[in-house]
Amino acid sequence: MPAKPDHVFGRTREWEGLVRFASAGGGAAAAGGATLGVVSGRRRQGKSFLLQALAERMNGLYFAATEATEAESLRLFADALTRYTRQVPEFPFRDWNDAIAHLFRSVRNRRVPVVIDEFPFLTRTSPALPSIIQRELGPGGSGKESTARLVLCGSAMAVMGNLLAGQAPLRGRAGLELVIHPFRYREAAAFWGITDPRLAVLVNAVVGGTPAYRHEFIQGDVPADLADFDSWICRTVLNPQTPLFREARYLLAEESEIRDPALYHSVLAAIASGNTTNGGIANYVGRKSDQITHPLNVLEDCALIVREPDLFRSGRARYRIVEPLITFYEAIMRRRWPELEIHRAESVWGSIRHTFLAQVVGPHFEAVCRDFARHAEEDVYGGFPAEVGSGVVPDPANRTQIEIDVAVFAAQEPGRPKRVLSLGEAKWGETMSHHHLARLVRARELLQEKGYDTGGTVLACYGGSGFTDELAVAAQGDPLIRLVDLDRLYRP
Repeated sequence: MPAKPDHVFGRTREWEGLVRFASAGGGAAAAGGATLGVVSGRRRQGKSFLLQALAERMNGLYFAATEATEAESLRLFADALTRYTRQVPEFPFRDWNDAIAHLFRSVRNRRVPVVIDEFPFLTRTSPALPSIIQRELGPGGSGKESTARLVLCGSAMAVMGNLLAGQAPLRGRAGLELVIHPFRYREAAAFWGITDPRLAVLVNAVVGGTPAYRHEFIQGDVPADLADFDSWICRTVLNPQTPLFREARYLLAEESEIRDPALYHSVLAAIASGNTTNGGIANYVGRKSDQITHPLNVLEDCALIVREPDLFRSGRARYRIVEPLITFYEAIMRRRWPELEIHRAESVWGSIRHTFLAQVVGPHFEAVCRDFARHAEEDVYGGFPAEVGSGVVPDPANRTQIEIDVAVFAAQEPGRPKRVLSLGEAKWGETMSHHHLARLVRARELLQEKGYDTGGTVLACYGGSGFTDELAVAAQGDPLIRLVDLDRLYRP
C-alpha cells in the first residue's frame, strides 16, 4: 500500500480506503473490469488535495473539470488523457460517449486511479454523463476489459448525493462511497498547532475543522495565545481584506439548489440565534411552518444543516448548522455587516463579544461534548455509546422541562428497556455546581419512571469553566458522577 505523503495531514482512514479501492477495487475488479468510486464533501475540506496526492503516488490521472460548455470540457479532457496515456485519439470526441469509451480502452493491464474532480460541472452541461458511465461499466461496455478505477468527486452535495440514490443510473455501481468530513475538534487543534484547549474551542467555534481556512484563507495566521484571540478575530474573519470575511456568503451562493438567498440566510440566522425547531424557525422568518420545509430540506441536502432528533420525545427534532463559520456569520457578522465593511472590526467586536460567547461558543461547546461522547471508550460510561444526541425530559410535577445536552444510549437489545449510559449537561461560561447535578438526578428519576434502564446511568458535567469544590468532592466519591473538563476533552 503506497504510504500517505507527508504533506497530507491526517486523513489516514480516507487514504487507506482510496488506496484499497484503487489497487484492488471491488465487484467487477475480480473479472478485470473497471470500477467506480464516488468521493464527496463540502468545499475546502481537502478532497482535491487528497486525490491529487493519490494520483501522483499511484501514477494515475487527475482531471479537474471547470465551468465550461460541453465542447470545451471534452477538449480539456481529451488533452489531459492524451498527456497521460501519450495516445492521441483517432478523432476528436464528439460527446461523452466517445470520451468515456476511449478512457476505458486506454487504461488496461494496470490498476490506476482516474479522478474526475468537480464532476457536477460536467453534469450541469451534460446531464446524460452518469448514464453513459453506467452503460460503459455494464457487461457490454468498454469498461469490461479496463483496469481503470474511476473516481468521481464533487463538492455540490445535493448533486453528489443523488448520483447513487434511488433510481439514479449509477446506483449499485460504486465500489467506494467516501465522504470527506471536516477535521474533528482534536484533529483541528493539532492541525492549527493549538495546545491550549480553551483557545482550541474558541478557534474551532469560528472556523471549525475546515483545512483550507488556515493556510489558503489567512496565510497561516494562528492566535499566539488566549490574549491574542480577540486581535486574531479582528485581523482575520472580521477583516474585509481576507477571503475568510466573505466565505460564509460564498458557501451559500455556491449551492445551485439555493435560488432565494434572502430566505435561506433568514433560516440560517434563525438557527444561529437559537431558534432550532421548525416552529421557532418559521416564527423568526415570518413564514408558516409548511413554507420553510423546502428550504430546510435543501439546506440538509447541501450538508449545511443537520436535523437532530430529540432522543426523549418521538417526532421532535432540532436543526443545527454544520459549518461553524456560517453560524459565526449569521449570529455575529451579518447584523453588523456595513460597519465591518468599513474596517470597524475592533469596535464591533467589543460590543458583540458577549453574543459570540453565548450564541456561538455555548452551543458549539455542547456539540464538541457530544462528539467526545460519541467516540468515548467503554470505561467512560460503562459501555460503548451506540446513540448520542440531546433531548428534553418533561417534568410535569414541577411544570418544567429538563434539557439534556449530551445523552448517551447503549445498543438496543430486543425485549429489554432502553439503557441510558449517561445524561450530561454542558456549560461553557459558568462554573458547574450541585445545581446542575441535581437537574440530571431528577432527569434520571423521570426516565426510570418512564421505563428506561437507568441503573448504571452516569451523570456527566461538561465544564468549560470548571466545577465547584463541592461538586468535585462529590464526584470523587461516586462512580456514577463524571466531571469532564477541557483538558479531558482534548486528551486522546
